[in-house]
Amino acid sequence: MSDIKDLCELSPAYVRAIAPYQPGKPITELAREFGLDERAIVKLASNENPRGISPKALAAVKAALPELARYPDGFELTQALSQRLGVAMQQIVLGNGSNDVLELAGMAFLAPGCSAVYSQHAFAVYPLATQARGARSIVVPAKNFGHDLEAMLAAIQPDTHVVFIANPNNPTGTMLTAAELESFLSRAPKNVIVVVDEAYNEYLDPALRCPSVKWVGRFPNLIVTRTFSKVYGLAGLRVGYGVCHAQVADLLNRVRQPFNVNNLAIAAAVAALTDEDFVRESYELNVAGMAQLLAGCKRLGLAWIPSYGNFVTVEIPRAGTQSQAGAVFQKLLKLGVIVRPLAGYAMPDHLRVTTGLPQENARFLEALEAALKV
Repeated sequence: MSDIKDLCELSPAYVRAIAPYQPGKPITELAREFGLDERAIVKLASNENPRGISPKALAAVKAALPELARYPDGFELTQALSQRLGVAMQQIVLGNGSNDVLELAGMAFLAPGCSAVYSQHAFAVYPLATQARGARSIVVPAKNFGHDLEAMLAAIQPDTHVVFIANPNNPTGTMLTAAELESFLSRAPKNVIVVVDEAYNEYLDPALRCPSVKWVGRFPNLIVTRTFSKVYGLAGLRVGYGVCHAQVADLLNRVRQPFNVNNLAIAAAVAALTDEDFVRESYELNVAGMAQLLAGCKRLGLAWIPSYGNFVTVEIPRAGTQSQAGAVFQKLLKLGVIVRPLAGYAMPDHLRVTTGLPQENARFLEALEAALKV
């Protein structure tokens, strides 16, 4: 055992200090743990599209199966994104989910002696991408559970190389306006990379979406990341992308795994981009689902953080000074409903709930009412 310990000591201290990312509990694990029927379990923990994969994407996956002996070629997806977004192919970086692109930004621009700035209650990958490179985290206190851009701007130090901004933010669902973001970009130091994470962009009302991709031409230090894991329903295939200045993209591609996006993911993503009906219907389902969840929370007398994603973060009342969110989470699990506790985000009184199908939302609200009464 001591030999193993000595081997682990070879790892840099900043790597050994990393707290691993905690994903939402899988349905299969919950079924085993409590002896539940998998088919009866409702999972509203990971902000997945409850409709599943689009028919066009599924057909493309099936058609790509015979070619799995070949290494992936991302040209077709890069070309499709280039045409849709109106940017050069050289400005696009493909990722194994947008998480991968966030990590690539860390790999390319962070190292010991550098710092990264991000908000309190922001996506857990930002501290992971920072700490894994031995860089220092500058965590800026949140403002109403969202990004305080003025404070983040003031927090930038001479050694700051990267600023991470999530819009909308996960897990709080808060949103920055285009004017706020544009003002921040215009005032941020030009030698600091600003990563704007737009994983939930397609769930925004079109009128609220930022012209962030167009801003790349004005702000060479901007990286915009997006994913196919949310509204496109491809979370299990892991495919996302970044848009940035061509020279920045070249750096990200130098540290990127050569075949980081697999053949099935590429085929599905290309097809998903053409399935506008699926995206529109998923957006509309989310609007209705959000209204259903909020009406239920109001009926139960619960507060929530206004959300612009496909989830809502609900505050569970304390019993005196004692947090009850963890206990309610456990009760929900026993009732076959999986949501996301947020103690790891310094939000011990909150649970994050993905908008599901109407019957899933109703099941959650029924289980939540029961869990609050016990």
